[in-house]
Amino acid sequence: MAESDSAYLLVSRVGGETERVCVHQEEVSGHDRARLLEAAVGTKTVHLCRGGAGWEGVALKYGVCENLRKLEITGVSCRDVYAKCINPRVKSGRFMKILPDYEHMEYRDVYTCLLHRYRHILGLWQPDIGPYGGLLNVVVDGLFIIGWMYLPPHDPHVDDPMRFKPLFRIHLMERKSATVECMYGHRGPHNGHVQVVKKDEFSTKCNQTDHHRMSGGRQEEFRTWLREEWGRTLEDIFHEHMQELILMKFIYTSQYDNCLTYRRIYLPPSHPDDLIRPGLFKGTYGSHGLEIVMLSFHGKHARGTKITGDPNIPAGQQTVEIDLRHRIHLPDIESLRDFNELSRIVLEVREQVRQEQQQEGGPEDAEGLGRQSPQPCAEPPAEQAKGPGDGGAEAAAEPPAQSGQGQPFVLPVGVSSRNEDYPRTCRMCFYGTGLIAGHGFTSPERTPGVFVLFDEDRFGFIWLELKSFSLYSRVQAAFRNADAPSPQAFEEMLKNIQSLAS
Repeated sequence: MAESDSAYLLVSRVGGETERVCVHQEEVSGHDRARLLEAAVGTKTVHLCRGGAGWEGVALKYGVCENLRKLEITGVSCRDVYAKCINPRVKSGRFMKILPDYEHMEYRDVYTCLLHRYRHILGLWQPDIGPYGGLLNVVVDGLFIIGWMYLPPHDPHVDDPMRFKPLFRIHLMERKSATVECMYGHRGPHNGHVQVVKKDEFSTKCNQTDHHRMSGGRQEEFRTWLREEWGRTLEDIFHEHMQELILMKFIYTSQYDNCLTYRRIYLPPSHPDDLIRPGLFKGTYGSHGLEIVMLSFHGKHARGTKITGDPNIPAGQQTVEIDLRHRIHLPDIESLRDFNELSRIVLEVREQVRQEQQQEGGPEDAEGLGRQSPQPCAEPPAEQAKGPGDGGAEAAAEPPAQSGQGQPFVLPVGVSSRNEDYPRTCRMCFYGTGLIAGHGFTSPERTPGVFVLFDEDRFGFIWLELKSFSLYSRVQAAFRNADAPSPQAFEEMLKNIQSLAS
């Protein structure tokens, strides 16, 4: 292993002797790091005072380890090498990270000063950043509570894993004292503040915003942000409108300086008869790049709610609505290439839906949808009726897992897609509506489209009026403390985030 590929742990032993231990920062696992540090620290015994049998339940609830010694190690990320320094404090070049001495830490201190005090901020949150929103996941990681901002992969690679970066962390620097640090910027942790406003809302504040500035000024900050956000330079983006949108987002979001208010969001409840498992998806939105959408099921409807958004359709708005009682049977593959043929089929279904709504005197069915979108919406009928272009109740009720091998699928000529690597077979299609609007969410309207189910983890939506196609791929991540306490609580959450976006 080359010297340049190595980092060094400088660990001060009890006798004052310092040992230089070479490790590869990317390849040493958490378990091996634990063994390494155990060997390097020496024979000094660490005595921990147990807080009673209740600790096991606390550890399980918050997702922490059984042993405080292990807690210390598991808080170490693969990209940061931490050296536990007893006396004196030592450093290893740019890899210096100082952990507090947890020798005399008690379980009850961890619970009362960290876990219990900040229990209300664990889970998923949406920051109030104007139309852009976001997805924050606050978790217990060793003896730290860390707020991770989840970011979509770079456009248009919708199947790539999510990216994430830390915005803040809370840990015990001294016994019975928790420290909040802002992680925003590129100059390391610095003083921050977390205020729990109420159970489902909290705010963060950076007390040293000068740490967010870069020596090259705003131009360097913008170039760095662009590489992180889009994975490219401005010269690589030839579309002038896209350049304007990117610059606008940078100016708008950077002004907050990590001083944000967060509101709790829940993952949608799941039912055995759902078309697919609900959850979070990454979707392509043209010049706006990739955005995060929450797919949820409401009786005979499915809804896609934006968790991140853009100046046209802000976060919190319902981007697509799928009518699960109006299945669309696609024509053969050659006919499907003809946009006019697909448009004819979809518009026939839209007219049928409109007539059924008029007959029933309203868009809501007997089951109820829990809430109504404030935008004009083509909602489904109260009773199922067969007609041209849809498969009737029998087809709509067909479970997706038992719908055979699927059918060939291709986008009609003239329909644009950010990602040409979309699946070429689909399970089934349904009539739906998509929300479009002008800049600043002006003149919003719902337009007809086609919901295309590819598999358990991918679906698409053809925006008929825009002649555009969005591809969505499931967010493959496990989130703790994110389940709604009841279906009513989830519906109320959707209503709240949409009202804030209106």
